[in-house]
Amino acid sequence: MSPRARVALVTGASRGLGAAIATALAADGAAVAVNYARDAASADAVVAAIEAAGGRAAAFRADVTDEAEVTSLHQAVVAALGEVDVLVANATGPQPEIGVESLRVDDLLTQFRFFAVSPLLLAQQVLPGMRRRGWGRIVQIGSEAFELGTPGSSAYVAAKGAQLGLTRSWARELGGTGVTVNLVAPGFVPTERHVGVPDADRDRYARGVPMGRLGTADEVAAAVTYLASDRAAFLTGQRIAVNGGNTL
Repeated sequence: MSPRARVALVTGASRGLGAAIATALAADGAAVAVNYARDAASADAVVAAIEAAGGRAAAFRADVTDEAEVTSLHQAVVAALGEVDVLVANATGPQPEIGVESLRVDDLLTQFRFFAVSPLLLAQQVLPGMRRRGWGRIVQIGSEAFELGTPGSSAYVAAKGAQLGLTRSWARELGGTGVTVNLVAPGFVPTERHVGVPDADRDRYARGVPMGRLGTADEVAAAVTYLASDRAAFLTGQRIAVNGGNTL
C-alpha cells in the first residue's frame, strides 16, 4: 500500500500537539482526519494549512469519549477519506490540580474517559479494517507524568498509566496482525493550553531536563510520524519518551 493512500485519524487535532501531529502526518503522505470537539475554526485552519502545503485533510467534530459519536466519527471519516490506517489517540480535557483529599470519583472517571475509554472506543472502530488489510498503526499520546507521579495530579497520572497498560496489552494481542500499538510520552511541551504558565515555572522545569530545554510540538509529531510509518514495522508495545531525557 502506498503511503499516500493511507488515512490517519488524529483526535483533538484542532490545536497544540494534535495540530502538529496532523500536519506532520499529512507531510508524510497521509490523508488526515482532523478531529475536534468544540473549536471548528481552529480545526478548519489546520485543514487549510495542510491543503495549502499540498496535502489532503478534512475536519470532523466528535466527542471521542462518547460511544455513539465515535461510531459516527468513524463512519464519516471512512466516507470522506477512506478506511483508517493510522489512529492517533491524542484528545485530552482539562487537567486540574486536585489534592488527594479533595479528589472526587468523578474527577478520576473524567480522566479515565479520555485516556482509557476513548482509545478503546476508537480502536474498536478502526481495528476490523486494519486486521483485514494486515496493516495498521495505533499511536497513543501519553505523558511523562506517569513516570514522575506528579503530585496533585493523581487522577491524570492513574489514567495515563491505564493508557500505557492498554498499549502494552494490545500490542501483544495484535502482534501477528500487522497492527502495531505504541505510546509517545511527551514532557512539558508548551502549547496553547500553557499560555498562563509563568516563565519561572518553565525555566525551572527546563533546568531539570538533561538536555536543558523544553521540547516542541514538532518534535513530538516527528516521533508519532515515525511510529505511524513502515519504518517502525518491528516496533510495538513501546513507550517513547520525548522529553530530553527527563525520564529514563
